[in-house]
Amino acid sequence: HPMQRKLVARLLLACLYFAAGTLHLLDPTPFLKITPNWVLAAPLVITLTGIAEIAGALGLVQPWWPRLRIAAGWGLAAYALCVWPANINHLLMDMARPDHGLGWAYHGPRMLAQPVLIWAALWSSGALGRFGR
Repeated sequence: HPMQRKLVARLLLACLYFAAGTLHLLDPTPFLKITPNWVLAAPLVITLTGIAEIAGALGLVQPWWPRLRIAAGWGLAAYALCVWPANINHLLMDMARPDHGLGWAYHGPRMLAQPVLIWAALWSSGALGRFGR
C-alpha cells in the first residue's frame, strides 16, 4: 500500500537524519574535515546542520500536523542539496590522496544517494502532492 511505503520511508529517513544530526553535534570533527574552505564559520554551520537534521527527522515522524511533515520534507530535501558540495569536496579530497581514501566504492554510491535522499524526503512527506503518487 502506498501510504505504508511512505510511512516506512519517513521512518527510515527520520532514523538516518536523527543519527546524522546527533553525530554532527557530538563529534563535528569528521564533518569539519570535509567542509569546503569557502564555508564561513564552519563549526557553527556544522552545529546548525546537526540541529536541522534532528528537527527535520522529528518533523517527518510527528503525526499531528501534515503541513509540518511537508515542511520537514522540503527542509530535508533542501538540506541534502546544500550539503552536496561537502560530499563532492570529500570525494575530491579522497581521490587526490595516493591511496584514494575511501575510494569509489564509498563515494560512488554516496553521490548517487543524494538525489534519492532529496526525492525520498519530498515523496515520503507528501511534499510532492498529487505528483508524488
